[in-house]
Amino acid sequence: MIKVSPSILSRDFTKLGAECDRIVKAGADMIHIDVMDGNFVPNITIGIPVVADLRKVSDAFFDVHLMIDRPDRYVKRFCDAGADMLTFHYENYGSDEDRIKVINAVKECGKKAGISIKPATEPEKLFSLLDKVDFVLVMSVEPGFGGQKFKEHTPDTIAKIKKYADKIGKTDLMIGVDGGINAETGTLCKNAGADVLIAGSYVFGSRDCAAAIASLK
Repeated sequence: MIKVSPSILSRDFTKLGAECDRIVKAGADMIHIDVMDGNFVPNITIGIPVVADLRKVSDAFFDVHLMIDRPDRYVKRFCDAGADMLTFHYENYGSDEDRIKVINAVKECGKKAGISIKPATEPEKLFSLLDKVDFVLVMSVEPGFGGQKFKEHTPDTIAKIKKYADKIGKTDLMIGVDGGINAETGTLCKNAGADVLIAGSYVFGSRDCAAAIASLK
């Protein structure tokens, strides 16, 4: 079953609590929270206090995407703040040993662990980690800004990850895709094996958010 996780990066930050409530009522399965630090990516968004405040007013599933340097330093704090799933980038570290330490730290907090790759990273590099994570996030744009154009090779990347996950019996792996998602690109990704579609502009920019979300499922 396809899950839709609208990205609040596209929203008015003065109304985030109300927007989270509105989008869940419109059919969202998760809330995607983009955390950027101006170093790992060239933009700055929100941090731990905002996640904690949103958790006070929402019981939605918080899908938190860490686009920051050294995410290992912040795992427990984001989990304590209310993240239900914490995703960091493969590109953050030079060795699987370090990546596994982050994955384990997330799981020790009782949360789901995800790993993401940028568009230029070969999906095969993730294969040794697939049995250790709950979620793989394929970036279909360069991380850092919303509203970018979907990269055409993304479905092929998803299909390779899905094929290998099936090969090793990792049937519970969720595969998500983020960037340039709409009804058309969403269908391409679903057909390739994606389980979670992350959409910001397409959902929040629609006059009818419920219809936009339904068109992705």
